[in-house]
Amino acid sequence: MAELPPDGTPLLGVPRRSSAPLNSFASWQYVLIFTVLLIGTLYAAPNVFQPDPAIQVRSLDQRVDFDPQSNAADQALLARLQTLLNESGIAIKGADIEADSLVIRVYSDAAQLRAQQVANAALNANGLNYVVALASASTTPEWLQNIGGEPMNLGLDLFGGSHFLLQVNMDEYLDRVIKNTAQSMRDTLIDERIRFSPGRDWVVDDAIEIAFRDATSRDEAEDALSDFQDFQVFRSDVDNKPGLRFVSTDEKIRALEDRAISQNLTSLRNRVNELGVSEPQVQRLGRARIVVDLPGIQDSARAKEILNKFANLEFRLEALPNARRSQIETYPYNGRNQDIMRRNIVTGNNVQDAKQSYDPETGQPQVNIELDNDGGRRMNAITKDNVGRAMAILFIEQKPRVRKTEVDGETVEEFFTEEDRRLISVATIQSALGFSFRITGLSLREAQDLALLLRAGALAAPMYIVEERTVGAQLGDENIQRGWQSVSIGFVLVLIFMLVYYRWFGLAANVALTTNLVLLVAIMSVLGATLTLPGIAGIVLTVGMAVDANVLIFSRIREELKIHPPQRAIQAGFDRALLTITDANVTTFFVAIILLSIGSGPVRGFAVTLAVGIVTSMFTAILVTRALVNLMFGGRKVESLKI
Repeated sequence: MAELPPDGTPLLGVPRRSSAPLNSFASWQYVLIFTVLLIGTLYAAPNVFQPDPAIQVRSLDQRVDFDPQSNAADQALLARLQTLLNESGIAIKGADIEADSLVIRVYSDAAQLRAQQVANAALNANGLNYVVALASASTTPEWLQNIGGEPMNLGLDLFGGSHFLLQVNMDEYLDRVIKNTAQSMRDTLIDERIRFSPGRDWVVDDAIEIAFRDATSRDEAEDALSDFQDFQVFRSDVDNKPGLRFVSTDEKIRALEDRAISQNLTSLRNRVNELGVSEPQVQRLGRARIVVDLPGIQDSARAKEILNKFANLEFRLEALPNARRSQIETYPYNGRNQDIMRRNIVTGNNVQDAKQSYDPETGQPQVNIELDNDGGRRMNAITKDNVGRAMAILFIEQKPRVRKTEVDGETVEEFFTEEDRRLISVATIQSALGFSFRITGLSLREAQDLALLLRAGALAAPMYIVEERTVGAQLGDENIQRGWQSVSIGFVLVLIFMLVYYRWFGLAANVALTTNLVLLVAIMSVLGATLTLPGIAGIVLTVGMAVDANVLIFSRIREELKIHPPQRAIQAGFDRALLTITDANVTTFFVAIILLSIGSGPVRGFAVTLAVGIVTSMFTAILVTRALVNLMFGGRKVESLKI
């Protein structure tokens, strides 16, 4: 065995002064370790303060903002809600006016559910005017919040709620994009008065094929369609005539998929924000899937209905008698066929705000629409030139369906989208329309859902639910109790074993193990990570790994005591165990990173906790334990060690 130099091997590359005694740190090293532990304790502290069950009330009118500076209307609404809850026998723990909502705290989960029902019945008796959400109101002291201290979020398996996995129908979306592009090309050629061969479908096998009567028309069309740069253009005969073939590039397809997922994510987040869910999670999974976790949701059927419903509006002009047949679509309306133009004025994508209300004259449900800047200008420009002409509103609903088919002798489920189109209004344009107008002719539920879907934004691509899972709140509480019980029992048993078996060294290891858990919780809180049941399993594993590092060090010290005096043995034990501990933890850390990058759901929860735990256990096992041992034995004359 190689002999150590007289002053020992430097720890972590930090040279030690030859005049300094063995097993001692410089003052700045102790200060650094103490500072890290102090900061970790501060940011772990918010997890001690459990949130209060509460209801959160937010107006659906985007122009209404709750003003914390004692706005009279907000105070009146808050007082009204408090009176209603007190009359219903619901004790109120506290109430606050926040930037965009009112928060009323109660004492129990049962009271929270009753409070939501009472507030919903009172505020939305004449239409959906407010969102009343179940929430968790923070009890963290303000001074901790001011430095960024926040508790960890609880995952679905701990908090309870619903989990949905949605598949985006990319094939149908891409097919629709190509068909819309073909229609735009057709309109361009008509506007440029370029003659093409009629009577055939332009979309063939994800490509656009256009036949022309002669080569001259084809050349003119190629120049006119040069703005469609995302397609590769080929000259080829189509139906034995000069033609052009437009094929999407791989880059274009990937960009379209990313855009569809991004828009769908935004729309879904807006939808679930109005479902009464505290801290929902909506995230992409792979190229064509989206995961939606709704912790604490009580009405999972309503959530499924909203997530699985895709509707939009198209505003179109009535077709004139001399319009080309290729520019017209026909729909039944009030017992007759109504011809409307294919080209839209605006769509639901241009809606900035939508609110369900009632017609003051008839009392029938209606939806008040407010367009964005681009949509308002287009609506005004079209309607001012078409006063006296009818405008139709086309309601488009995409309904996910499933059918069973036989593939290689096995029955498989095939998902598809059934599109329902119907005219809900055909009215004469009396004057130029602007940014605001109303839609009638809907039932109450249709008006409520349409307003919600339009506020949330249109979906770029249809989706369907391929997996649904519900976790009850009682099961979540049981998971939390059992999870922390396993951590506590394992932690206490390890502390007792280390103290009995390693004496003073075991005490140092126990302090380091405690600080390891504190730092782990602090980092998870700062990162905004979500704690799940597999995450608790990761914490248990971290406790074992942190102890394993100390066991390696102490076993090495025992071996060194056979050939070195106590002070030299302690120094050699820490220094020579360092490489083994680093190798074991780094390889495990790489595994955690791989699980984090390719895993999903429970696997990611476990991987996050494991990765953070490895970092904290390395710090505490090597530096915190070493600092405590140095304080116990460093600079002293030690004749023997009990380890």
